[in-house]
Amino acid sequence: MSYPNTLVFIDFPTDDVDEANEFYSAVFNWEVEERIPGLFHRIVPGQNFKLDDGSQGPTGNLHMGISNASNVRPHPDPEPTEPRHLNPGGRAIRAWILVSEDDSFDRILDTAERLGGTVLWRNHFWTEFGGANASFRDPWGNQINLWQHLPDAEQDEETHQVVGEYTVPEGWTVE
Repeated sequence: MSYPNTLVFIDFPTDDVDEANEFYSAVFNWEVEERIPGLFHRIVPGQNFKLDDGSQGPTGNLHMGISNASNVRPHPDPEPTEPRHLNPGGRAIRAWILVSEDDSFDRILDTAERLGGTVLWRNHFWTEFGGANASFRDPWGNQINLWQHLPDAEQDEETHQVVGEYTVPEGWTVE
């Protein structure tokens, strides 16, 4: 079998690249590089994925982009192409962000809401993949899901489902 195709990049569409830059920088503490002013900025989450012992491994975190929906590049046509608008009221990008141990769902959700995002849910545990999660919609309609593993929730290595006993904080929903 050949090596599988690999995810390279995800763009978050917006109608204001500079504002989205400020939003994601504040919400996630990400470095965002202005690459093509007004059209495209590159999100550089920084550092490398952690190993089981907590040290940084050799694999760097994936980069993402912020693209202006009115003129998404690259494209062979030098003129902006359709569609040139955001997707109002429907599904858009749904990105999952692993929240670091030194950050919190509450800080991220509160910052997102203060900057114009909409909190969709807080304090939920999904047994299918053994993860605590929360979600918000950014000001441009993209859904951002936050993810962390509970410290005592063990997972089956093949199915990733929770096995054994685990503690979900009081007041959380469980699916």
